[in-house]
Amino acid sequence: MKRILFVCVENSNRSQMAEAFARKHGARHVIAMSAGSRPSGTINPRAVAFMAERGIDLANQRSKSLDEIGDAQFDTVVTMGCGDACPWIPAARQIDWALPDPKLLDDAGFRGVRDEIERRVLALLRESDDGGIRA
Repeated sequence: MKRILFVCVENSNRSQMAEAFARKHGARHVIAMSAGSRPSGTINPRAVAFMAERGIDLANQRSKSLDEIGDAQFDTVVTMGCGDACPWIPAARQIDWALPDPKLLDDAGFRGVRDEIERRVLALLRESDDGGIRA
């Protein structure tokens, strides 16, 4: 199983959505986690609502700190638009997705970021040796 960590600043929007899409589409072939460099402590209610539109429930998720990840090993670490706010985390593969934080975008913009995250997660899963995608 491939281990993927998604990181953004607050762990309330982008990384939460990416983790959820990786779990949905990666099924039993991926262990997906997310965390933030400065977690907000809550999941954005709009992220919850817009992921529910895709049949994914984020209501029971919580914003987590990178400190909670500890010494876990990852095959891939994906940072999302946090620049220097995201510390280097050891992994076989490092990727940065320069995605805007959707929290200040209108609903169409927020959904656009959500959909782009799903496209990128699907591409990432296709690149994995395991495959295992359920679209």
